[in-house]
Amino acid sequence: MEAKATSKIVRVSSQKAGLVCELIRNKSIEESFAILENSTLKSATLLRKVLNSAVANATENHGMTSDGLYVKAAFANEGPTMKRFRARAKGRADQKLRRTAHLTVIVTDEKRGK
Repeated sequence: MEAKATSKIVRVSSQKAGLVCELIRNKSIEESFAILENSTLKSATLLRKVLNSAVANATENHGMTSDGLYVKAAFANEGPTMKRFRARAKGRADQKLRRTAHLTVIVTDEKRGK
């Protein structure tokens, strides 16, 4: 049995969030929370919220216990890009791309997941 949580249109690039997703993939819940707590990256705090939601979904909706869970998958897909402009000299403008991401965490219990 799996439980999933998703956070959409988060203001961090999917490439930067993907680096943090690699750190918690295939780890136990306790180890994943410890890694995210000690990381200084912005995407770590966002992923911690998504992981907390996935654990809550597993315990409340699927009847799993939180002590036997591990992160089966964690990934960051590219979201919509906000296009902004910055004024430059001589009436010109530079385009700024504000990247967003969709964060997804899937947790499962160790007994059935392997």
